[in-house]
Amino acid sequence: MSKNTPDLHTAYSLKSPEENKRLYAEWAGDYDDSFAALNDYQLHIHTARAFVGAGGQGPVLDVGAGTGLCGAVLAGLGVGPIDATDISGEMLDQAMRKDIYRDAIEADLNQGLPVPRGSYAGVVSSGTFTHGHLGPEVFPALLRVARPGAQFALSINAKHFEALGFADTFHRLEAGQIGNLSFTQVRIYGDLAAGPNKDDTAQIALFEKM
Repeated sequence: MSKNTPDLHTAYSLKSPEENKRLYAEWAGDYDDSFAALNDYQLHIHTARAFVGAGGQGPVLDVGAGTGLCGAVLAGLGVGPIDATDISGEMLDQAMRKDIYRDAIEADLNQGLPVPRGSYAGVVSSGTFTHGHLGPEVFPALLRVARPGAQFALSINAKHFEALGFADTFHRLEAGQIGNLSFTQVRIYGDLAAGPNKDDTAQIALFEKM
C-alpha cells in the first residue's frame, strides 16, 4: 500500500479492519479533493436525497461517515441532528471540522456500536457497503440502535451486493424485522468521471425497522 497515493483500487483490495484504518488514516486529509472531487463522486448525494425523499428525519446515524460528505448533504436538506460513526478516527476528525455533526463515534461495526438501543430515527450509509469494506453481517448492529419505524437508506455497491448475498439477507429480514423495502439503482460517479470504475452503480436500499 502506498503511503502517498491511496486510491480506489487500494480501498477495494482491503481485507481487514486494520487495513481499513491504515488506509483511511493516510487518505483522510485530502480525501475530498483526491477522490471525491477528482472522480465526480455522486453516491452521497443520491443516498441523502433518497433518505429525505422517503421521509427520513433525525436523529440520524451516518454510518461510515468518512469525511462527512453524506452528512453535509443531509444537513443541507434540513436533516438533524446527525451523528457520525466510522472505523477511522482520522476521517472523523475531518468530518467534525465541517460543523454538521452532533457527535462522532469511532467504532468497528463488526464489533457493534457503543450506542444505546433505539437511539436513532434514521440510519444512512453511503459508500461503506462496498468491496473491501462491510457486508450484510453488520445489519443487526444497525437495527439495534434504530427505533421502531426508523427509516434506513443504505447504498450498496452493485457488484458487492451480488457477491456477498445481500438479497438473501434482506429477504430474511423482511420476515419480521424490516418493512417497506425498496431498491433504487444509481450511478456512483457523475459524467466527469474517468477510469475503470466510472460506470459503477449502487443499489440504495430503503426500508423501515419494524
